[in-house]
Amino acid sequence: MKKFLAILLALVLAFSFAACGGSDTSEDKAADDVLKVGFIYIGSINDGGYTQAQHEGTVAMEKYFKGKVKAVYQENVSDQDKSAVVTAATNLIDQGCKVIVGTSYGFMDGLDELANSDDYKDIKFLHFSGNKMNDTNFGNYFGATEQPRYLTGIIAGMMTKSNKLGYVAAYPYTEVQIGINAFTLGAQSVNKDVEVKVVYINSWYDPEKERSAADELLAQGCDIITQHSDTTGPQVAAAEAGKYAIGYNLDNSKVEAVKASYLTSPTWHHEKFLIPTIEKIMAGTWTPESYYGTMADGYVDIAPMTDLVPADVQAKVEDVKAKMISGEFSPFSGEIYYNDGKVLCEKGQTLDRAAIWSINGLVKGATGTK
Repeated sequence: MKKFLAILLALVLAFSFAACGGSDTSEDKAADDVLKVGFIYIGSINDGGYTQAQHEGTVAMEKYFKGKVKAVYQENVSDQDKSAVVTAATNLIDQGCKVIVGTSYGFMDGLDELANSDDYKDIKFLHFSGNKMNDTNFGNYFGATEQPRYLTGIIAGMMTKSNKLGYVAAYPYTEVQIGINAFTLGAQSVNKDVEVKVVYINSWYDPEKERSAADELLAQGCDIITQHSDTTGPQVAAAEAGKYAIGYNLDNSKVEAVKASYLTSPTWHHEKFLIPTIEKIMAGTWTPESYYGTMADGYVDIAPMTDLVPADVQAKVEDVKAKMISGEFSPFSGEIYYNDGKVLCEKGQTLDRAAIWSINGLVKGATGTK
């Protein structure tokens, strides 16, 4: 009897192990079928601006793939130290990420180093706003922000009473200057007397400096404040001063601290790039590209204008927006001069992407201080 029980126990254990082994294999296979995508963020995902907009695109991407893609992310990574970017990326790779997405310009050199390393040839790298890439595993992406910036300039030009517009800007660098210039040209298209005053804070993300720069511009008589910086600080400053604000990155119309003055924002919809790109990666058909999304793609846009924007202003914006989407109008077209008198765009000319990204300075009517 004891011998029989021993044999029976051995059979039960054997079947138990077999069942457990089968379950583990199934779970492992399911895990292998999920693509992990790692995101490196310069700020926090609830910063009310830049990083939150990035993360909303990430969440929309993950939701679209219904469990087939898992997003992993690391917040508050400095873009001033290449080693911090390399460490963040390798940590994500160690967690099983096969795609790494760097979402700040300053992450470029760290990602470039990894992408061109023999150790990471099987990892795909995507970089927002940079200009480096390769032919195998490193691409970049950005958007035609000159389009929504021009539209917000129209709003500011038509609504200002002082004809002085304030612009809180990160760096005197091409990406930022494109936006300042497009905003200025939009304002000038409806108000020839308008001037744009720019204060550079020499940082993408610094809530204190952003707020201080906005206060400085308000003290100079600017009655509408806009920004190319990451937080809601400039919008809060405008609201507290009883002036209008045009944000950046997100629709902040529901943010209590700014809703009394908020008009609209140039916005990003990063999922419009991420979803088709990840689909190609999963299908094995992806090749590195330098993507430049437009309003026609839905990648960039302006947030719905609030009720503070008069009906005639909204109608003007919608008219110009439709012409941009159809290709009938481009912000950088016709005779345009830098503020030092040099020609940026000649009469009858329309700048292409390469020419736009060669901009080095501010247009006539805009002045900047560091």
